[in-house]
Amino acid sequence: MATSEFIAPVGLPLPRINDVEAVGDLRVRVFWKSGDVQVIDLAPAILSHRHFIPLRSNDELFRQVSVSETQDSLTWPGEIELSAVWVEELAPNSLNNEEFRGAMDELAFSLDGMAARLGIARRLVADYRKDKPIPPAIALATRYLVEHRRKVG
Repeated sequence: MATSEFIAPVGLPLPRINDVEAVGDLRVRVFWKSGDVQVIDLAPAILSHRHFIPLRSNDELFRQVSVSETQDSLTWPGEIELSAVWVEELAPNSLNNEEFRGAMDELAFSLDGMAARLGIARRLVADYRKDKPIPPAIALATRYLVEHRRKVG
């Protein structure tokens, strides 16, 4: 009787990163293996752990970011590493301008409607629709509005 091995998967598959580039202000553009591309603010991780102190004030070092051989983390010289799982967790805090416009379309909000829901000025909404970087709090609030709309139909 032949025996066969069965390997049971445990949990979700690890996120994989194909490429990365520093874009400034502790933000990186991540090219995920899935094909998605996101600009992610790494500041919450870098500013909250001693391991990352060298990256906090050294832009040249931060720009040397690369992807590990196994594609499961970001690395910097000096054995500094940030796991892809953590990077992925930080991603929901990010929202690019195209995603913001898409959220407004999905919500069917005008500039005034979006401004009222987010509690910000209409002018800021117009700027976020164009090219102004979107702060994490606005990104999270926008994602919440979209997810809430999808749940209630």
